[in-house]
Amino acid sequence: MSGFNQQVIDEFRAHGGRVGGMFDGVSLLLLTTTGARGGRAHTTPAVFVRDGARLLVYASNGGGPHHPAWFHNLRADAHVTVELGTPEGTVERFAATAVVTEGEERERLFAEQCERDPAFAAYQAGTDRPIPVVALHRTDLTDPARHRAIAAHLVKVHDELRTELAALRAGLDSPAATIGPQLTRHCLTLCGALHAHHRNEDSVFDLLQRQFPHLADPLDRIRREHHVVARTVGELEALLSSGATPATLRPEVDRLADRLEEHFAYEESRLLPALAPEA
Repeated sequence: MSGFNQQVIDEFRAHGGRVGGMFDGVSLLLLTTTGARGGRAHTTPAVFVRDGARLLVYASNGGGPHHPAWFHNLRADAHVTVELGTPEGTVERFAATAVVTEGEERERLFAEQCERDPAFAAYQAGTDRPIPVVALHRTDLTDPARHRAIAAHLVKVHDELRTELAALRAGLDSPAATIGPQLTRHCLTLCGALHAHHRNEDSVFDLLQRQFPHLADPLDRIRREHHVVARTVGELEALLSSGATPATLRPEVDRLADRLEEHFAYEESRLLPALAPEA
């Protein structure tokens, strides 16, 4: 992330969504996507317009020849997190689904934005690629069908992470194990998937807590555990980058596995009965 973008993000969060300088008076939101390659969370300031219940953002990249990285990320994973300033001077954070508009709808929406802000017409004139218009739809957590879908996704991701972790441990146990490209890639993929999973969960927890007030204490514990797991993953990544041997990595992987299994079991025992009581 550029230093300029980080300054904008910090100012946005510190001042309830308001940013000065060249963005004074501009409607900005913060869009967090999951990296298409590494699975890391990436946050980007973006100009937005309200369009009914949805928010529109534009992958202009300043009229550059290529789409911005955040656009490639959401094409790979449409689940995003949005931060938006409120009239009360706070920042609201919520989960959303990104939908890339197409055809006549895209043409109409982009033309309307060019009328509002001629800079976007200049961006389009400077590039051969059609600048995408992306609609952000806030996740609705009041629908029981949505609750069941969240529960099913939770179990699916936990099982996939358990499988990935077991495979990594098996690789480290191999008599001929070395920290080569394949094992390194496997480890980094697991770490990235964990970061992405917990970021996605955190983005919906506030909404879940409003929907299920009795989950406030369990959700607080789960949030704290996410921070502990993130530290453990960070330590594992640091060891990997330092050229540690399989014998050195294995105890750290075991520690992560034990911590994760306890975390997954607690999360499932508390959240699944609320989200899918009939299951």
